[in-house]
Amino acid sequence: MVRATKNGRTTQRRGETFLENDQLVELLRKMMEIRRFEEKAAEMYAKGKIHGFLHLYIGQEGVAVGAISALRPDDYIVSHYREHGHAIARGLDPKRIMAELYGKETGVTGGRGGSMHLFDVSKSFLGGYAIVAGHMPLACGLGLAEQFKGTDRIAVNFIGDGAVNEGEFHEALNLASVWKLPVIFICENNFYGMGTQVRRVSALVEVYKRAEAYGIAAEQVDGMDAVETHNAVSRLAAQVRSGAGPAFIEAICYRFRGHSMADPEFYRHKDEVERWRALDPIEQLKRRLIAEQVISDEDVARIQAEVDEIAREAADFAEQSPFPPRESLMRDVYKDGTSA
Repeated sequence: MVRATKNGRTTQRRGETFLENDQLVELLRKMMEIRRFEEKAAEMYAKGKIHGFLHLYIGQEGVAVGAISALRPDDYIVSHYREHGHAIARGLDPKRIMAELYGKETGVTGGRGGSMHLFDVSKSFLGGYAIVAGHMPLACGLGLAEQFKGTDRIAVNFIGDGAVNEGEFHEALNLASVWKLPVIFICENNFYGMGTQVRRVSALVEVYKRAEAYGIAAEQVDGMDAVETHNAVSRLAAQVRSGAGPAFIEAICYRFRGHSMADPEFYRHKDEVERWRALDPIEQLKRRLIAEQVISDEDVARIQAEVDEIAREAADFAEQSPFPPRESLMRDVYKDGTSA
């Protein structure tokens, strides 16, 4: 529960974090920006402008925005292949993200990564990765490097619930715990690994309990609530920075669209989807802020117009950008020996 006060501060029943009203509005705005970007990406995919796989983040915005808003700009972020929301929440340019989805030269990875491999070193955003759980040891490596350097910089590793039965999941958690690595693992549990419900493949459905088995501080949060997610990550980040070792968050959430744009969604009942849509993280925070008179309906309309324009400009930029030239085919395949 967030309560606005006349002096512009808010209090929460859970957690130690205090968010200013303008910070809460920014959480809402960023979630709305992600939602509109993803809707535009789906539109462009349907028009044949985007090819290959496209995994949309619609419905899970509360996790990315809540978590990343609690981090420092220099903290590493290592994500999975449903990472558009994380990238936008981190501050990557929507134009360059959309250009990457198009495979254009102006994309964040020069049109070579596409939807699943967004990357921006300047933002300490070190990728989406297509191999399920394969990026978890990389997050451990980043944490180990900072530990050696003696900094308080941390690595945050987003994974999906489909990763928890992979070997790298257990290897990474065990290693992080043994070496007390400064890593926060955030499992976005949307209950479906592609089309398979988690209860069909996991003997232990509470994912955070798996982390506890490795001696890691772990908890479950409502990922449909951006403020609750922010509070949890803020508190655990301070703990990890202190040298206490890794932490694990299981963020309960739900994707409103299929696994990818190619998913016909025959495995989910419509009433289940509608029940979760009633918990939309954007609508929850919007209603809360309006009820507490932090914002008005007119403010929401203005923000919506702004994010509509951001998405439109991103698509226009991608349309007008060139494809990588043929002579660049071998670029970045091997390290340039002249700079060794």
